Amino acid sequence: MTADSTVAVTGATGLVGRFIVAGLQAAGHRIDPLPGWRLGDPAPLDGCDALIHAAFAHLPGRYRGGEGDDPAGFISANLDGTLRLFRDARRTGVRQVVFLSSRAVYDGLPPGTFLPDGTPPRPHSLYGQVKLQAETALASMAGPDFATTSLRATGIYGPGPGHKWTALFADFLAGRPILSRVGTELHGDDLAAAILLILREGVQGLLNASDLVLDRHDLLAEVAQLTGCPHRLPDRADRAGLSVMGCGRLEKLGWRPGGMDRLRADLPRMLRDFGFLQT
Repeated sequence: MTADSTVAVTGATGLVGRFIVAGLQAAGHRIDPLPGWRLGDPAPLDGCDALIHAAFAHLPGRYRGGEGDDPAGFISANLDGTLRLFRDARRTGVRQVVFLSSRAVYDGLPPGTFLPDGTPPRPHSLYGQVKLQAETALASMAGPDFATTSLRATGIYGPGPGHKWTALFADFLAGRPILSRVGTELHGDDLAAAILLILREGVQGLLNASDLVLDRHDLLAEVAQLTGCPHRLPDRADRAGLSVMGCGRLEKLGWRPGGMDRLRADLPRMLRDFGFLQT
């Protein structure tokens, strides 16, 4: 895919999509954010060379459990709507589709399982099941003129409106108790870099995308250092049950996520944007 291609992006204004759009624009791609389009609608993809599908309908702030009390509606919007989108892409001549999947496709595997690329999935949540079914359907459509890729990404963080740690930072700075937790994280810019590599190299199939193993203790220690907050840090979480993804396929392409250096570089902005840190 050349640098001046036209790329349609679903979910372009969302918490994750905004990073994808910024990365594509910086690389010289023309962006079609499909204004007014919603999951389940016919997709106006004529003239688009590639499609990045990052839209997902769910309860605010929830992916796993995002169906609430309407699992049928959740499936209709996210699975049926996604399959229609993929069919529209193939019909209109889109040459490459990248589907933003999730590490949730692994969430039924035993805690502490190492998850390299190609690990057989075992989703437990409805969210993970829908993502896996969409992956499978997309792969079945692949052909000489229709390249398909599913990117199994971990939780995305980064600056911007409503970032994922806004409530956590507010609770910590207010002195409210914080539960211990450790998880895997990926900066939105690093996700965008992975997608650019996939488009440039025409990579197909399944790839993992993950970076940091981050304990809330360590994250909030950085916040405390920047703000002078005196409140007690949460205890460190037990890492024994954390399943970490390997990202060998992306690394072979030269992908190098930013790690703690990138987190530290953006943390002041993430605090300033919500008034947690004065300029």
